Amino acid sequence: MANFGNNLTEGSVLKKLIAFSIPFLISNIVQSFYNVADMIIVGNYSGAESMSGVNIGGQVTFILTNIVIGLCSGATVLIGQYIGAKNNKALNKVTATVLTMLVVSAVFITVVMLIFKNKVLELIQTPPEAFAEADAYLTVTVTGIIFVFGYNALSAIMRGMGDSKNPLIFVTIACIVNVVLDLILVAGFNMGAFGAALATVVSQAISMILCILYMIKHNFQFDFKMSSFRIDKEQLGLIFKIGLPTCIQNGIVSISFLFITMIVNVIGGVSASAAVGAISKFNSFAIMPAIAMSASISTIAAQNFGANKLDRAVKTCKIGLVISICISFFVFALVQIFPTQILSLFGNDSGMISEGLLYMKYFSIDYLIVPFVFCINGLFIGGGHTVFSLINSMLSSILLRVPVSYLFGSVLGWGISGVGLGAPAASAGSLILIVIFLISGKWKVNAVKSSYAPIIE
Repeated sequence: MANFGNNLTEGSVLKKLIAFSIPFLISNIVQSFYNVADMIIVGNYSGAESMSGVNIGGQVTFILTNIVIGLCSGATVLIGQYIGAKNNKALNKVTATVLTMLVVSAVFITVVMLIFKNKVLELIQTPPEAFAEADAYLTVTVTGIIFVFGYNALSAIMRGMGDSKNPLIFVTIACIVNVVLDLILVAGFNMGAFGAALATVVSQAISMILCILYMIKHNFQFDFKMSSFRIDKEQLGLIFKIGLPTCIQNGIVSISFLFITMIVNVIGGVSASAAVGAISKFNSFAIMPAIAMSASISTIAAQNFGANKLDRAVKTCKIGLVISICISFFVFALVQIFPTQILSLFGNDSGMISEGLLYMKYFSIDYLIVPFVFCINGLFIGGGHTVFSLINSMLSSILLRVPVSYLFGSVLGWGISGVGLGAPAASAGSLILIVIFLISGKWKVNAVKSSYAPIIE
């Protein structure tokens, strides 16, 4: 019999949201921390070239990971709604299908990227001084990408079942391993970007193995035997119909940031690339509360949409939004008061710090907007409205983020300061569309149930 995990459709909304979101938030902060630790240790022991290599190689890996995670979001929404609807049969099928799909995807992507990685690095104008480091980082991470995919997929499945505590435990262990390996390989053996990548892959492999062992022990939906790896066509269709928009959305957003990296590489060189890399790592840490709250709202809303409890889903969004605003506004104040100190954590290269200060001044405006974008969007996704999220993200990324960065950074000659305006411009445009969709009331219809009623019984 399936374990339906934590029922999020009953009890105090505030208590459920806090109990679910805090472990998830800490888990994401910890996961971001060891990405930040890579850059801090590399910056302090290997210099700007290695920092640039980690940033560029990491951007490419980030795109690949985000695309697959986006596709997994379809499974996460389905899992949450099946739990709310108590559909045990569909729950078993979707779990097996998404894991099988990820194994196939990981193998395919690894082979393709190992063949074309140099062409990709040339395409994004990787500075010659940082090319070898970026190549080393990318080679290691794509070779071990099955572990990166595996951990993110398994933890997403566990969260879809209402369990955010155990992914936190597993990622904390991985974080400790990552930092220790960074110190040994980068600081001790001076292995630069290669050492940072190896530390990341090994730590993700440990996280994935811990997830597998836990799920087997507690009789989750998948036993990880070879005979259990199978694809149910009906569930695969649902995963793609719900997850593909988010998959494309994540890919477009990530690629837009890759274009920004390319712009920075052209107008600023290694110091600017290192600065953007440092701020990107800090940013991944800084926006985690908003992302974690959005994912928590999405999971809880999915269960409540499945249980036909719309008011409870809306209340979850409101409470989560208030919490997210408080945290993100605090982060904005922190960046305004201590920008030099934050950048200095990533090394004492004067060029990196001076370029970083210019970039952060405008980029940090994004922290005032993202809580609204992420949290309200989390409510929409919980109801299966991933197509809206896709369209919204495409418009903000293609029509705002990249053009604004290029216009102000390159055409008008503002340099890296102008590039920094791209992120808040994209978020502001995205928020306008979200408010329009919210007012329309179309988000109130459960897109999963209304479109796929034969599957959810």
